[in-house]
Amino acid sequence: MATTPGRTLDVSAFLNKGMTPFHKRLLIISCLVTFFDGLDFSLIAFTLPYLREQMALTDEMTGFVSSAAFAGQMVGSLVGSYIADIVGRRPVILWCTVLSALLTFVTGFAGTPEMLIVLRFLGGLAIGGLLAPIWSLNIESMPAGKKATAVTIIMLGFSAGGAAAGQVTNFVAPDYGWEAVFWVSGAATLALAVVLQFTLPESVRWMVAKGRPTAQVLPLLSRFDPGVGQAGYTELVLSDERKTSGESPWAKSAALFRGALVFITPVIWITYFFSTFAIYLKSAFGVLFMETLGIERTMAADLASINGLLGAIGGVILLMYTEKRGPIWIALAPLIGVPLALLIGSGLIDGGPLFIPVILLGGITIGVGHAAVISMTSVYYPSAVRSTGGGWASFMAKLAAVAAPIVGGYYFLADRQAVLDGYNFTALCLAGVVLGIVALAFFAKRLLAERAAEAEPALEPAE
Repeated sequence: MATTPGRTLDVSAFLNKGMTPFHKRLLIISCLVTFFDGLDFSLIAFTLPYLREQMALTDEMTGFVSSAAFAGQMVGSLVGSYIADIVGRRPVILWCTVLSALLTFVTGFAGTPEMLIVLRFLGGLAIGGLLAPIWSLNIESMPAGKKATAVTIIMLGFSAGGAAAGQVTNFVAPDYGWEAVFWVSGAATLALAVVLQFTLPESVRWMVAKGRPTAQVLPLLSRFDPGVGQAGYTELVLSDERKTSGESPWAKSAALFRGALVFITPVIWITYFFSTFAIYLKSAFGVLFMETLGIERTMAADLASINGLLGAIGGVILLMYTEKRGPIWIALAPLIGVPLALLIGSGLIDGGPLFIPVILLGGITIGVGHAAVISMTSVYYPSAVRSTGGGWASFMAKLAAVAAPIVGGYYFLADRQAVLDGYNFTALCLAGVVLGIVALAFFAKRLLAERAAEAEPALEPAE
């Protein structure tokens, strides 16, 4: 009896056919994940005034409470990303969401500063652990030309969650106490975890890269195109990725420096560090900086909120129009930000008609550039180590997030001149971002040429 020969599907080409309704649903689900991630992470910043009063926190203890989640994120970004490259993106995202919900809820029962620090550290582990996997899931699912844009869109969810934390605190804390803020947010995040159990997919690229059986992968591919399951494919391949070997943390980390990645990985780390330092210096002390320079406190707070949200939205818009043209174009935002920061730092426009517009536009350019830089952190890696790559980049960013308030508090808060120096230092950070993006654009071309040379012969196109 004659047998029908099997057919091979190049999953890379299949996923690049264009946006589908499933892609859009995935973006919505991912935005919900990062929204509640940002909500849970940012609660401490808005509840600190209540905590300081009730627990009589010293300035030193307040710093420890504030930085505990950052420390947890540093560790969680490495551990969660590594596990996601071993067991998959979906289980890590699910478990981190559940743990984040439970730990946020339990934080409402903290009775001492020490307990609060421990719970925030543990919560930071979960919050940091899911970011690289959710980036990877979207990068691996989106068609070419939409990958970096997808990352900026889902991180817009994180920014919106951070902004919502202030509103939740204002609505709940005055009548029910700071404890209820954590209870409400934790319960809402747990409800999301239940929804994710039925809606969050696994990455098909990751499944193919890990050699999962075709019968397990085809049902997921059918969500993109219902007809693919009836086409008789018996083998699935990724023509645009090299094979990786080894499951140990050392093997996966070493894969981040293979070929042209030996240049790209450190450039990503350095660029992300500079960008994160600039934005966390702004978020930690932006209101104090503006107040020192003569802007009334409530207006300073409003300006900080506006440029934060507009910066995240601007990052999405920038990537929508520049992603297909290469990474060099995202240098536009920090490039514009450099002279603006220097103009503020010169002290020449204090109190003048240009002062507030320049402050606002400068803050927006920092946010736009940072959103765009985040989009680059995982794009260049093979699926088998993509989450690990994003985790290491996130770890480097968290170092900057911890360092920025410490350096800023020590050098840039003493007086008006110190604040001006802070803006000048921000300009240096933005210049570092520009140089990093230019270097990345150069080495990205080398990586594309390298992968083209390694590509397998043309396969039968997907129908």
